[in-house]
Amino acid sequence: MKKHFVTFYSPGTFVSEQTMESIDSWDVEKAVEMSKHIWERHNAKPYGFRFTTRERKDDELDSIQIETSGTYFLGGRIITLAEIEAENDPANTILISNMRCNGWDKVIENTNSWKITLPFTEKDILLEGN
Repeated sequence: MKKHFVTFYSPGTFVSEQTMESIDSWDVEKAVEMSKHIWERHNAKPYGFRFTTRERKDDELDSIQIETSGTYFLGGRIITLAEIEAENDPANTILISNMRCNGWDKVIENTNSWKITLPFTEKDILLEGN
């Protein structure tokens, strides 16, 4: 038995708020539409979502995650380390340090509700105009 899920991520106080819903397939358009109805604490709206597929055999009690997508970001701005360094803004000192220490060459800044800046990896996708 296989089942697909979509997990929506919204800005939180210390970590992202998460809401998981079942979905028939990894349908990006449907997930985008579903995201419009998610509200978390402090009126936070999703900045993105990720698909997962879980599976279990008939003789197994619990399912296991067998596949996961990158994060689909609902708009935002991708910024490279070089661009942030070129801004020469002292407010970016911690961000630059984190990017260097963790080997992140790009981050995404999203302001769908509350501003959030996160690593942007090769598996991630920016959905424009959402």
